[in-house]
Amino acid sequence: MNDWNLQSRSRHCAACQRQFVDKEPYHTLLFDEKGEFQREDLCDVCWQQREQDGDSSRKGFVSYWQGIYEAPPPPRPDAIQKENAETLLRKLIERNDPAHGPACYILAAMLERKRLLKVKEQILRDNQRVFIYEQPRTGDIFTIADPDLQLDQLDAVQQDVSDLLEHGLNPPPDADPTADQAAPTRSPDTAGAWTAADSAEDEPLPSDPSTTAAR
Repeated sequence: MNDWNLQSRSRHCAACQRQFVDKEPYHTLLFDEKGEFQREDLCDVCWQQREQDGDSSRKGFVSYWQGIYEAPPPPRPDAIQKENAETLLRKLIERNDPAHGPACYILAAMLERKRLLKVKEQILRDNQRVFIYEQPRTGDIFTIADPDLQLDQLDAVQQDVSDLLEHGLNPPPDADPTADQAAPTRSPDTAGAWTAADSAEDEPLPSDPSTTAAR
């Protein structure tokens, strides 16, 4: 069972298979099936029909919301640039490496604070909090487990996120791994505030990511 997950918004209705058009309302259901989250996107007509028919074949969803479909923009030309928090989060989720769990959690909290991700649901699964985020522009769903970080772990996670934002997942061989250590950072204050790890995002980390995400 993955502690985090990314599922893109479908371009067509799961029931009638019709492709969504720009600015069309759609309905999303999220199910927890055998420990894995599965999403289902429905057009308004199929959703209303299902409600009228009293279809109970897909009851038991853990989250539901309605959105407005936005047609994806044309692909941009490739460019070489530093990682930003969202692209880095997507790459870490694709890696599916448990070692990056704390970094995924912090990156999601950063993006939620900057209003680039929105919390749609907070659930408890196997005695662990799981946050369900949506990227409003793309409709993508990010499910991120709370790693229950302790104060003595903050410095290491901060440095990990900072290094990943600066150098990416595959730093060049000649990159100096100690270069960032010379850069000034803000140490946690008495309330446990995070040091600034997202310099590429121009905004400090929240003092408590869990309380930020739970809003």
